[in-house]
Amino acid sequence: MPGGRLTQQERRQIALGLADGLAYAEIARHLDRPTSTITREVMRNGGPTAYRADLAQRATEHRAHRRKQAAPRDPRASAQPYGRDTEAVRAYEEEFATVIMASGMPLMMSRVLACLTLTDSGSLTAPELARRLQVSPASISKAIAFLDGQGMVRRERDERRRERYIVDDDIWYQSMMVSARATAQLVDTARQGVGVLGPGTPAAVRMENVARFLDFVSEGIARAAEQARAILHTAPTPGAEPEAVAPEAAASAAASDGSSDGPAGSGPGRG
Repeated sequence: MPGGRLTQQERRQIALGLADGLAYAEIARHLDRPTSTITREVMRNGGPTAYRADLAQRATEHRAHRRKQAAPRDPRASAQPYGRDTEAVRAYEEEFATVIMASGMPLMMSRVLACLTLTDSGSLTAPELARRLQVSPASISKAIAFLDGQGMVRRERDERRRERYIVDDDIWYQSMMVSARATAQLVDTARQGVGVLGPGTPAAVRMENVARFLDFVSEGIARAAEQARAILHTAPTPGAEPEAVAPEAAASAAASDGSSDGPAGSGPGRG
Protein backbone atom coordinates (compact mmCIF):
# COMPACT_ATOMS: atom_id res chain seq x y z
CA MET A 1 0.00 0.00 0.00
CA PRO A 2 1.60 3.31 -1.03
CA GLY A 3 2.42 5.92 1.54
CA GLY A 4 3.21 9.60 1.42
CA ARG A 5 1.06 12.46 0.24
CA LEU A 6 -1.68 12.08 -2.31
CA THR A 7 -0.68 13.06 -5.82
CA GLN A 8 -2.65 15.39 -8.06
CA GLN A 9 -3.66 12.43 -10.21
CA GLU A 10 -4.97 10.59 -7.16
CA ARG A 11 -6.98 13.67 -6.20
CA ARG A 12 -8.52 13.72 -9.66
CA GLN A 13 -9.52 10.07 -9.21
CA ILE A 14 -11.05 10.91 -5.84
CA ALA A 15 -13.11 13.68 -7.44
CA LEU A 16 -14.26 11.31 -10.20
CA GLY A 17 -15.18 8.67 -7.63
CA LEU A 18 -17.22 11.15 -5.63
CA ALA A 19 -18.98 12.31 -8.80
CA ASP A 20 -19.89 8.68 -9.51
CA GLY A 21 -21.30 8.27 -5.99
CA LEU A 22 -18.63 5.83 -4.81
CA ALA A 23 -18.10 5.27 -1.09
CA TYR A 24 -14.81 6.35 0.50
CA ALA A 25 -13.83 2.71 1.02
CA GLU A 26 -14.31 1.91 -2.68
CA ILE A 27 -12.29 4.94 -3.78
CA ALA A 28 -9.58 3.89 -1.31
CA ARG A 29 -9.46 0.39 -2.80
CA HIS A 30 -9.04 1.80 -6.32
CA LEU A 31 -6.11 3.93 -5.12
CA ASP A 32 -4.67 1.28 -2.78
CA ARG A 33 -4.91 3.78 0.08
CA PRO A 34 -6.40 3.52 3.59
CA THR A 35 -10.04 4.59 3.77
CA SER A 36 -9.09 7.06 6.50
CA THR A 37 -6.76 8.83 4.07
CA ILE A 38 -9.59 9.39 1.59
CA THR A 39 -12.04 10.45 4.30
CA ARG A 40 -9.57 12.95 5.73
CA GLU A 41 -8.69 14.32 2.28
CA VAL A 42 -12.32 14.89 1.30
CA MET A 43 -13.46 16.36 4.61
CA ARG A 44 -10.47 18.72 4.72
CA ASN A 45 -11.29 20.05 1.29
CA GLY A 46 -14.96 20.91 1.14
CA GLY A 47 -16.69 17.58 1.80
CA PRO A 48 -18.13 15.10 -0.70
CA THR A 49 -20.34 17.63 -2.52
CA ALA A 50 -17.76 20.42 -2.86
CA TYR A 51 -14.48 18.54 -3.29
CA ARG A 52 -12.34 19.79 -6.22
CA ALA A 53 -9.04 18.11 -7.09
CA ASP A 54 -7.22 21.26 -8.19
CA LEU A 55 -8.34 23.26 -5.15
CA ALA A 56 -7.38 20.39 -2.84
CA GLN A 57 -3.94 20.19 -4.42
CA ARG A 58 -3.34 23.93 -3.98
CA ALA A 59 -4.61 23.85 -0.41
CA THR A 60 -2.24 21.00 0.44
CA GLU A 61 0.72 22.83 -1.09
CA HIS A 62 -0.25 25.97 0.84
CA ARG A 63 -0.46 24.05 4.13
CA ALA A 64 2.94 22.44 3.49
CA HIS A 65 4.46 25.86 2.79
CA ARG A 66 2.99 27.29 5.98
CA ARG A 67 4.32 24.37 8.03
CA LYS A 68 7.84 25.00 6.71
CA GLN A 69 7.61 28.63 7.77
CA ALA A 70 5.95 27.97 11.10
CA ALA A 71 7.89 28.02 14.34
CA PRO A 72 8.77 24.62 15.82
CA ARG A 73 6.13 23.09 18.05
CA ASP A 74 6.42 23.89 21.73
CA PRO A 75 8.04 20.74 23.20
CA ARG A 76 5.89 21.17 26.31
CA ALA A 77 2.79 20.86 24.13
CA SER A 78 3.99 17.77 22.25
CA ALA A 79 5.58 15.82 25.13
CA GLN A 80 3.38 12.85 26.05
CA PRO A 81 2.91 11.37 29.55
CA TYR A 82 2.77 7.66 30.39
CA GLY A 83 5.43 6.85 27.80
CA ARG A 84 3.06 7.40 24.86
CA ASP A 85 4.38 7.67 21.34
CA THR A 86 4.03 11.37 20.46
CA GLU A 87 3.60 10.82 16.73
CA ALA A 88 1.11 8.00 17.24
CA VAL A 89 -1.00 10.20 19.53
CA ARG A 90 -0.84 13.08 17.05
CA ALA A 91 -1.91 10.81 14.18
CA TYR A 92 -4.75 9.36 16.26
CA GLU A 93 -5.92 12.86 17.22
CA GLU A 94 -6.12 13.75 13.54
CA GLU A 95 -7.99 10.52 12.80
CA PHE A 96 -10.45 11.17 15.67
CA ALA A 97 -11.06 14.72 14.43
CA THR A 98 -11.71 13.39 10.93
CA VAL A 99 -14.37 10.99 12.21
CA ILE A 100 -16.04 13.78 14.21
CA MET A 101 -15.96 15.97 11.10
CA ALA A 102 -17.53 13.20 9.01
CA SER A 103 -20.52 13.30 11.38
CA GLY A 104 -21.20 16.89 10.31
CA MET A 105 -19.10 19.07 12.59
CA PRO A 106 -16.88 21.73 10.91
CA LEU A 107 -13.14 21.13 10.66
CA MET A 108 -11.76 23.49 13.32
CA MET A 109 -14.49 22.59 15.81
CA SER A 110 -13.68 18.90 15.28
CA ARG A 111 -9.97 19.51 15.84
CA VAL A 112 -10.57 21.47 19.05
CA LEU A 113 -12.98 18.86 20.42
CA ALA A 114 -10.58 16.02 19.59
CA CYS A 115 -7.65 17.88 21.17
CA LEU A 116 -9.57 18.53 24.40
CA THR A 117 -10.96 15.01 24.58
CA LEU A 118 -7.55 13.36 24.22
CA THR A 119 -5.85 15.34 26.99
CA ASP A 120 -5.64 13.56 30.33
CA SER A 121 -6.98 16.63 32.14
CA GLY A 122 -9.75 17.24 29.60
CA SER A 123 -9.01 20.92 30.11
CA LEU A 124 -7.01 23.52 28.15
CA THR A 125 -6.87 27.30 27.82
CA ALA A 126 -7.23 29.15 24.52
CA PRO A 127 -3.46 29.79 24.25
CA GLU A 128 -2.75 26.12 24.96
CA LEU A 129 -5.20 25.03 22.27
CA ALA A 130 -3.76 27.51 19.77
CA ARG A 131 -0.23 26.27 20.48
CA ARG A 132 -1.13 22.59 20.25
CA LEU A 133 -3.11 22.97 17.03
CA GLN A 134 -0.83 25.62 15.50
CA VAL A 135 -3.75 27.93 14.67
CA SER A 136 -4.71 31.49 15.51
CA PRO A 137 -6.48 32.49 18.76
CA ALA A 138 -9.37 33.77 16.64
CA SER A 139 -9.87 30.26 15.20
CA ILE A 140 -9.96 28.82 18.72
CA SER A 141 -12.44 31.45 19.88
CA LYS A 142 -14.80 30.71 17.00
CA ALA A 143 -14.56 26.95 17.54
CA ILE A 144 -15.19 27.24 21.28
CA ALA A 145 -18.24 29.47 20.71
CA PHE A 146 -19.69 26.81 18.40
CA LEU A 147 -18.91 23.90 20.76
CA ASP A 148 -20.27 25.80 23.75
CA GLY A 149 -23.52 26.42 21.88
CA GLN A 150 -23.77 22.68 21.16
CA GLY A 151 -23.15 21.77 24.79
CA MET A 152 -19.86 20.09 23.86
CA VAL A 153 -17.58 22.11 26.16
CA ARG A 154 -17.97 24.04 29.38
CA ARG A 155 -16.01 27.01 30.66
CA GLU A 156 -14.36 27.49 34.04
CA ARG A 157 -11.97 29.99 35.60
CA ASP A 158 -8.85 28.48 37.16
CA GLU A 159 -6.92 29.79 40.16
CA ARG A 160 -5.15 32.31 37.91
CA ARG A 161 -8.49 33.58 36.57
CA ARG A 162 -7.77 32.14 33.13
CA GLU A 163 -10.73 30.73 31.22
CA ARG A 164 -10.38 27.01 30.67
CA TYR A 165 -12.39 24.86 28.29
CA ILE A 166 -13.37 21.46 29.60
CA VAL A 167 -14.74 18.19 28.28
CA ASP A 168 -15.73 15.41 30.66
CA ASP A 169 -18.19 12.53 30.89
CA ASP A 170 -21.09 14.90 31.55
CA ILE A 171 -20.39 16.94 28.41
CA TRP A 172 -21.60 14.14 26.15
CA TYR A 173 -24.81 13.91 28.20
CA GLN A 174 -25.33 17.65 27.94
CA SER A 175 -24.73 17.53 24.19
CA MET A 176 -27.31 14.77 23.76
CA MET A 177 -29.83 16.82 25.72
CA VAL A 178 -29.16 19.89 23.57
CA SER A 179 -29.78 17.71 20.50
CA ALA A 180 -32.98 16.29 22.01
CA ARG A 181 -34.32 19.75 22.85
CA ALA A 182 -33.52 21.05 19.37
CA THR A 183 -35.30 18.06 17.82
CA ALA A 184 -38.29 18.56 20.12
CA GLN A 185 -38.53 22.17 18.96
CA LEU A 186 -38.53 20.95 15.37
CA VAL A 187 -41.39 18.58 16.28
CA ASP A 188 -43.46 21.47 17.63
CA THR A 189 -42.80 23.53 14.51
CA ALA A 190 -43.72 20.63 12.22
CA ARG A 191 -47.02 20.19 14.05
CA GLN A 192 -47.78 23.90 13.64
CA GLY A 193 -47.41 23.32 9.91
CA VAL A 194 -50.20 20.73 9.99
CA GLY A 195 -52.66 23.44 10.99
CA VAL A 196 -51.35 25.89 8.44
CA LEU A 197 -51.44 23.38 5.56
CA GLY A 198 -54.82 21.95 6.49
CA PRO A 199 -55.28 18.62 8.31
CA GLY A 200 -55.63 15.70 5.92
CA THR A 201 -53.91 17.37 2.98
CA PRO A 202 -50.89 15.56 1.50
CA ALA A 203 -48.43 18.20 2.76
CA ALA A 204 -49.99 18.21 6.23
CA VAL A 205 -49.87 14.40 6.43
CA ARG A 206 -46.21 14.55 5.48
CA MET A 207 -45.50 17.11 8.21
CA GLU A 208 -47.40 15.04 10.77
CA ASN A 209 -45.29 12.00 9.85
CA VAL A 210 -42.14 14.11 10.22
CA ALA A 211 -43.31 15.27 13.64
CA ARG A 212 -44.15 11.75 14.80
CA PHE A 213 -40.81 10.36 13.66
CA LEU A 214 -38.75 13.14 15.22
CA ASP A 215 -40.82 13.03 18.41
CA PHE A 216 -40.01 9.35 18.77
CA VAL A 217 -36.32 10.02 18.13
CA SER A 218 -36.03 12.99 20.52
CA GLU A 219 -37.75 11.10 23.32
CA GLY A 220 -35.48 8.11 22.74
CA ILE A 221 -32.32 10.23 22.76
CA ALA A 222 -33.31 12.03 25.96
CA ARG A 223 -34.36 8.85 27.77
CA ALA A 224 -31.24 6.94 26.70
CA ALA A 225 -28.99 9.84 27.74
CA GLU A 226 -30.60 9.99 31.19
CA GLN A 227 -30.32 6.24 31.67
CA ALA A 228 -26.73 6.05 30.44
CA ARG A 229 -25.72 8.91 32.73
CA ALA A 230 -27.32 7.22 35.73
CA ILE A 231 -25.87 3.78 34.99
CA LEU A 232 -22.43 4.55 33.59
CA HIS A 233 -21.39 7.74 35.37
CA THR A 234 -22.63 7.32 38.93
CA ALA A 235 -20.03 8.74 41.31
CA PRO A 236 -18.31 5.89 43.23
CA THR A 237 -18.22 5.76 47.01
CA PRO A 238 -15.03 7.46 48.29
CA GLY A 239 -12.29 4.87 48.71
CA ALA A 240 -14.17 2.19 46.78
CA GLU A 241 -13.02 0.66 43.52
CA PRO A 242 -15.15 1.74 40.56
CA GLU A 243 -17.46 -1.02 39.40
CA ALA A 244 -17.56 -1.81 35.71
CA VAL A 245 -21.00 -2.08 34.15
CA ALA A 246 -21.40 -4.53 31.30
CA PRO A 247 -23.04 -3.12 28.17
CA GLU A 248 -25.65 -5.89 28.32
CA ALA A 249 -26.63 -4.86 31.86
CA ALA A 250 -26.88 -1.22 30.86
CA ALA A 251 -29.05 -2.06 27.86
CA SER A 252 -31.28 -4.29 29.98
CA ALA A 253 -31.74 -1.59 32.60
CA ALA A 254 -32.49 0.99 29.95
CA ALA A 255 -35.08 -1.24 28.30
CA SER A 256 -36.86 -2.05 31.56
CA ASP A 257 -36.85 1.58 32.66
CA GLY A 258 -38.43 2.88 29.47
CA SER A 259 -40.59 -0.06 28.41
CA SER A 260 -43.88 1.48 29.55
CA ASP A 261 -43.38 4.82 27.85
CA GLY A 262 -44.83 5.50 24.41
CA PRO A 263 -42.89 7.43 21.80
CA ALA A 264 -44.93 10.59 22.26
CA GLY A 265 -44.97 10.69 26.08
CA SER A 266 -43.32 13.46 28.05
CA GLY A 267 -39.60 13.02 28.58
CA PRO A 268 -36.52 14.93 29.69
CA GLY A 269 -35.86 16.28 26.20
CA ARG A 270 -39.18 18.11 26.01
CA GLY A 271 -38.26 20.92 28.36
